[in-house]
Amino acid sequence: MHNQAVLPGRSAKAFTMRLVIGLLGGSILAAPLMAQSAPADGPLLEDVVVTATRSSESLSKIGASVTAIGADQLGAGGVTEIQSLAQTVPNLSVGDQFGVNRAFIRGIGLTSIDLGADGAVAFLQDGAAIARPAAQLSGFYDIERVEVLRGPQGTLYGRGATAGAINLITKRPTAELSGYGRATYGNYNAVMLEGALSGPLAGDKLMVRVAGKYDRRDGYGVNQITGNDIDNRNAWALRGSLLFVPSETLELLVTAEHFEEDDNNYAFHYFGPTVAPENQLGSILGGDTIITRAQRLGIPLNLRDIVSDQEPLNKRDGTAITGILTWTPGDFELKSITAWRDFTRFNRTDLDASDVWMFGQNNYDEESTTFQQDFIGTWSSDRFDLLVGATYFNEKLFGSVRVPLVNLGLLFGLPANTFDDQNYWQKGTVYIDAYGAFVQGSYAVTDQLKLTAGIRYSYEKRRGVGTFTFLGEVSTDKEKGWGAWTPTLAANYQVSDNTLLYASVTRGFKSGVINVGSQNDVIDPEYVWGYEAGIKTIALNGTLSASLAGFYMDYSDLQVGFVGSDSVVTTVNAASARNYGAEIELRARPAQGLTFEIFGTWLDARYTEFVSGDYRQGFLPVDLSGNKLSNAPEFTVRVAGDYDLPLGDSGVVNLRADLNFQDEVFFTEFNNRDAYQPATVTINAGIRFTSADERWSIDLWGRNLTDEFIITNNIITAPLFNSVRVGSLAPPRTFGATLGINF
Repeated sequence: MHNQAVLPGRSAKAFTMRLVIGLLGGSILAAPLMAQSAPADGPLLEDVVVTATRSSESLSKIGASVTAIGADQLGAGGVTEIQSLAQTVPNLSVGDQFGVNRAFIRGIGLTSIDLGADGAVAFLQDGAAIARPAAQLSGFYDIERVEVLRGPQGTLYGRGATAGAINLITKRPTAELSGYGRATYGNYNAVMLEGALSGPLAGDKLMVRVAGKYDRRDGYGVNQITGNDIDNRNAWALRGSLLFVPSETLELLVTAEHFEEDDNNYAFHYFGPTVAPENQLGSILGGDTIITRAQRLGIPLNLRDIVSDQEPLNKRDGTAITGILTWTPGDFELKSITAWRDFTRFNRTDLDASDVWMFGQNNYDEESTTFQQDFIGTWSSDRFDLLVGATYFNEKLFGSVRVPLVNLGLLFGLPANTFDDQNYWQKGTVYIDAYGAFVQGSYAVTDQLKLTAGIRYSYEKRRGVGTFTFLGEVSTDKEKGWGAWTPTLAANYQVSDNTLLYASVTRGFKSGVINVGSQNDVIDPEYVWGYEAGIKTIALNGTLSASLAGFYMDYSDLQVGFVGSDSVVTTVNAASARNYGAEIELRARPAQGLTFEIFGTWLDARYTEFVSGDYRQGFLPVDLSGNKLSNAPEFTVRVAGDYDLPLGDSGVVNLRADLNFQDEVFFTEFNNRDAYQPATVTINAGIRFTSADERWSIDLWGRNLTDEFIITNNIITAPLFNSVRVGSLAPPRTFGATLGINF
């Protein structure tokens, strides 16, 4: 059996504190030495220009917590999808939930397991929203950078950004003929092919870019009953972009893309019982779980495998078209973003987590079609900057959750097949219309002090039409709308050219929810007031950059999902929660080609008022005030090093490694140890040779080198299935080689 903990809880926290103090202390002590050793025109760190704040700004001048991941960190051996992004961004944790993205920033994210639920982290590609959490797992390819904003983004992003926002920026067509290709082979028989070709069709007036990715690997585990792989991957994606520039002030970028995946990914992994003895349910039909089968046969227990009569099935595809029209007549810029996206998926899992059919075949269907239209205008003068915008979003979301009630009769002392022709079935369509308008202005009171004020009004209406069937059928038709004002106030003080102090207060709004085909009452919106203050500085001749942020967030009507006493998925509005903490990021280049990165975070995220029924106490109401929020580690630390070793006319060897620590996390509001991941440490490393002309490279890489067993999500199933523990896992140790060609 894999180790499920690297460090016990108390020693893990002690280790973390020693590591953070040591790293920060070492950085402070090293500063004078770096100041002496770095030349006056020293090896400068690049100050990235980002668009996270809806306008182009230097990262060091933005009064907010923003992380930008460049193209050099994306790809095989690095960040390949949203799950691997978490190790690079402070206070971001990600774990899929049976094919659904569960991104959490500062302890806030998607907790509901019902169809129709929305995350608290806005997810965008080139400014266009990818609304369905399940559609956000298609993988990254041909990406210029990824920008992550931490904290509420109510004014600029509106709906669904109470925790923050993630924006993918794809590479644009170029006026010069260029391209690249990357071929990867790794363990688990992994094959990944990625490439792009870009160039002119009519000089610098009309340009095109075509990019694609193929991703296939064997499973990280097997179904021990059938011998078939699980958690494998078989996916491909294709994107084409056309850039038309008729004049110096006008351009149109049109992008179309499609992806497909058909495999046995996102399996239900069984982690053991909670309130009932092991396999009490499956033993009625003489079945095994993976635990009882290992005990019965005397074989090693591997929780990456499953024991199931149902193969985990995963089929999904999506198509999107985005048009971005930009008009820049002088100091004013007007941008129109028009986006259409269609996404479908089917997932099958085994709720009873055994090798017998005990009313456990779970069939998920989801079909989403969205349309978005944004208008964003910016105007700048010597002292005043203005940002205005308006948005419309429409979604038609069909969903179905169907569980055939095969052998359910056994629970009622009836013939096993009494209900075999019936289903637990949630089915319906939710129609969503959302509108928003915002204005934000910044005024330079002095050359050092800039004040910013903004406000947004959002209105969203949802209408659900459907039925809920469980030994009888009822209508689930509902309709409701909500409006919200979300202001922002901020102050930036430029102490010097290289040091910025900032403070801000903002309000965030996450729309109410109507779950698809659910008897659940309409869920009200959640709101948050977020307060943040920080400092950003570039020192030592540009060889050291540092940022420190402190934050406090006050949530009301927080949306929390769980399985209730009636075995039906339920979402409620928790009364309130508060999160506060600190984040520090350091990046240093003490010598040419040598770079160090360190970040450390501290987070205290707890419910202040919340009463819910505890599955361990017969669903009696329990006061959960003071309990930690889900997916909210108290400490995280990342230490990374990167060194370029020149080999003269032959080329350059790049050596890199990173160590990532995450404190313990709970996956439910009850903070029980049966839905829990102990503290973990993961190590990634790589060595890459690049030719002197940068035309080709070979990269050897490895991730999770110590092969840590890490649970990324753990839910407690329905009482109908004895509330057993099932969940998802982070990848095991992976390694491989990537050959790259640039032209």
